[in-house]
Amino acid sequence: MMFDMKDAAAPATHAAYADAVATAVQAAAAYYADGSTPLGDDEYDALLRSIEAWEQAHPGEALPDSPTGKVAGGAALGDVPHSVPMLSLDNVFSAEELTAWAAGLERRLGRPVDGWCVEPKLDGLAVAARYREGRLVRLITRGDGLAGEDIGHAADAVLGLPQTLAEPIDVELRGEVLLTQSQFEHANEVRTAHGATPFANPRNGAAGTLRAKDRPYRIELTFFAYGAIGLGGLGHSALLDRLAALGANTAASTAARPGRCEGVEEVQQRIEEIAALRADLPFGIDGIVVKADAEADQEQAGAGSRAPRWAVAYKLPAVHKVTRLLGVEWNVGRTGVIAPRAVLEPVEVDGVTITYATLHNPADITRRGLLIGDQVFVHRAGDVIPRVEAPLVDQRTGDEQPIAFPAVCPRCGDAIDTSQQRWRCVRGRGCQAVASIRYAVGRDQLDVEGLGGTRAVQLVEAGLAADLADLFALTREQLLTLDRMGDTSADNLIAAIAEARTRPLNRVFCALGVLGTGRSMSRRIAAHFGSMAAVRAADAEALAEVDGIGPDKAAVIVAELVELAPVLDKLAAHGVGTAVTPTAAATAAAEDGPVGPLAGEAVVVTGSMTGPLADLSRNQMNELIERAGGKASSSVSKRTTLLVAGEKAGSKRAKAEELGIRVISPEDLAELVAELLVA
Repeated sequence: MMFDMKDAAAPATHAAYADAVATAVQAAAAYYADGSTPLGDDEYDALLRSIEAWEQAHPGEALPDSPTGKVAGGAALGDVPHSVPMLSLDNVFSAEELTAWAAGLERRLGRPVDGWCVEPKLDGLAVAARYREGRLVRLITRGDGLAGEDIGHAADAVLGLPQTLAEPIDVELRGEVLLTQSQFEHANEVRTAHGATPFANPRNGAAGTLRAKDRPYRIELTFFAYGAIGLGGLGHSALLDRLAALGANTAASTAARPGRCEGVEEVQQRIEEIAALRADLPFGIDGIVVKADAEADQEQAGAGSRAPRWAVAYKLPAVHKVTRLLGVEWNVGRTGVIAPRAVLEPVEVDGVTITYATLHNPADITRRGLLIGDQVFVHRAGDVIPRVEAPLVDQRTGDEQPIAFPAVCPRCGDAIDTSQQRWRCVRGRGCQAVASIRYAVGRDQLDVEGLGGTRAVQLVEAGLAADLADLFALTREQLLTLDRMGDTSADNLIAAIAEARTRPLNRVFCALGVLGTGRSMSRRIAAHFGSMAAVRAADAEALAEVDGIGPDKAAVIVAELVELAPVLDKLAAHGVGTAVTPTAAATAAAEDGPVGPLAGEAVVVTGSMTGPLADLSRNQMNELIERAGGKASSSVSKRTTLLVAGEKAGSKRAKAEELGIRVISPEDLAELVAELLVA
C-alpha cells in the first residue's frame, strides 16, 4: 500500500496563524540549538504546511519570523560559511504528489529522468565534514544553509565518520549524524546516572549531544554519508559507493540500503519496501528520499533558494497513540495571552516521545470535557502541533479530577481578562516585558545593535525598562550599573538607541507588536495614515480602510492601541515615531494618480540580491518597493505583476513564469528605483 498525509488546513484567523509561526520558530530554534524541542518532525511539517496555506491565502501579510522558504526554518546558527549552500529538501506526502513532482522535474529537463536513487531519510542532524589530504579538519552543522556551527569537538564520538579517509584527497562529506536506538538508550542511562534529564527522543538527543561541550561523560553517535562536494563526475548511486570505499558509513550497510530505480512505479515500490522496514530499523527514519541519479540531470535541474529541484523527501505519515493526561500547564505568551498545555504520560509516537500537547484555550478544555487522569487520544497527523482529542470516557475509573483553571496570571499573579476565548493577563505585554523588548529591538523593527536577550533581562530585572519606550530614557550611568557592561559597551548601546530614534513610522509601529499586524501591515498602516498621531486617532472604521484590514482585525488593532497608549505617550515624549510623512493617498492626489516607478505594481522578491541591492535585507527591499509606489508581497499569485529574481531564485520564479508574470533582475530593479537609492 502507499501512504497519504492530508494537507494541514490553514489557521482560521490571523491570531491562530501568528501562534503557528511562533510555535514553528520556537521549535526550530530549540531543535537547532540544543535539541530540546518536543515537536516531532511530522508535527513540524504539518505546522509549516498550515503556515504556507495561510500565507498563500493572505499574500503580503506574512510575519517577519515566518519559517517558510527558509533553510532550517530560519533558525540560523553558526558563522562557518559552507563551501556550497547546504539546502533542505522539499516534501511530498502521497504517491500522487510524488508522481506530480517527478513529472514536473521531467518537464523542466525536457526529457525523462535517467534513473532514480531511493534511500531512507535518516532522522538526525545534517552535517558537513571537511577533509584535507584525507584528514578530517572540520565538522559543521547545516545552520541556515549558508553557514553553520563548528562542532569539531564532537567528531571523535561519531562512529562511521573516519578521522582519515582511505585516500589522501580534499573532499567534503555530507550526511546525517544520529543516535541509533541502542545509542539513545545508553545515552539516557548515562545522563540519568550523572543527574541529567533524559533525552526526549533520538533526533533531539543527537542535536543536543553534538553541541554539548565539557560534559563529564561521553555519548557516541553514528554518521551516515549521503553526498559529497569535490567528487564530481559520478551519479548518486556511484557516489554512495565511492563514499563507502573512502571509509565513510552509508545506508548501504543497512536493510534500507539505497537503490537505483528506472521508473516512478519502481520508485514507489521501493518506498513501500523501506517503509515496511521502518519499525525494525536500528535508527529512526521520517521518510524516504528520491533523487535523480544522473549527475547531468542534477546539474540541469539546479536548485532553488531552499532545496534542490532534483530531489524530494517522501514523508511517512504520523501515527497516534492513547496516553494519560497528567496535568495542565498555563503558559504566558509575549502579548500576555495565557495558553493551556497538556502534560501527558510520555508516549512514543513513531519514534518521538510526546509529553506535551496543545489544549488551545479554556473553552476548548470545557468543550472536550477533559479531566486530569483521563485516557486521551493524542493526534498528530495534519495538525499544527500535537493535540489532545476527546477523552476515552468509558475508560474512566472515577479517580479523575477536574482541570483547575487559573484564578490569577500564572506568571505575575495579576488578574486575568476572561472576556475572550483566549484568556490574557490584564498586564498584557507588561507581563512579558523581556520578550516584548527583545522583539521591539529586532533587526526589522528598531534594530538596536547590542541589545540582546541577556541585556533585556538585565534591564527589566534592574527596573530600568518595563517596555520599549523606557529604552529611550536610559542613561550611560544607568547602563554602567549592569553586570559586564563596560564604558565602550555602554557608549555603543547609547549610540544604537539614539539611532533607533530615527526609525521610520512603519518600523516603530511594527516594534509595538500590535496583534494582527506585522512588517507588511505596519508599512501599509504607516503609508495610509502618515503619522502615529493619525493612527491613534483612527477608529475601527478608518482602520478597516487599510488594505488587508477588515472590521474584525480593525477592532483588535483599536483595542491594542488603547492598551499601548502609555507606551505611545512615552515614545512621543522621546520623539520616537513622531515624524510626519506624506500619505500614499495624499501623494497620489497631488500627482493626479499613483506615483513612483513601481506605481500599480504588485511585486515579489525572491533569491539573493546582487549589485546595488546586495546589502539590503528582505524587509528593506519591501520598504524600497513601497516607497517606489509598488505593493510588496511574499508569495506569487495571479495578482502579482512583477517578480524580482535574484541569484538562486527557486519555485517562485518557476511559478511566475508559468503565470506569465514579468521577471526582472535586481540590477533592473535598481535602475528603475535609482533616484530612491540615491536619496
